[in-house]
Amino acid sequence: MSAPSRTPDEITAEIAETRERLAATIDTLVYRAAPKTILQRQLARVKAKFVTPDGSPDLQTLGKVAAGVAGFVVLVAVIRKVTS
Repeated sequence: MSAPSRTPDEITAEIAETRERLAATIDTLVYRAAPKTILQRQLARVKAKFVTPDGSPDLQTLGKVAAGVAGFVVLVAVIRKVTS
């Protein structure tokens, strides 16, 4: 079985279409790999952990983080007192 023959115009059109798809893919990759875009994605992830879907602060998560920070500060204070 031989492949159906294509005209030069069909081949040119196919090459142009492939080139456009490739350019769009490259543009998407450049956008995703940009440091500014990566930073925005990471900030959105962090914000999502501390904000409920309706936009109000998630007090339970904030309380856990505050308790962890307070515990760390107390631990550092105790270690400094013991070593001095």
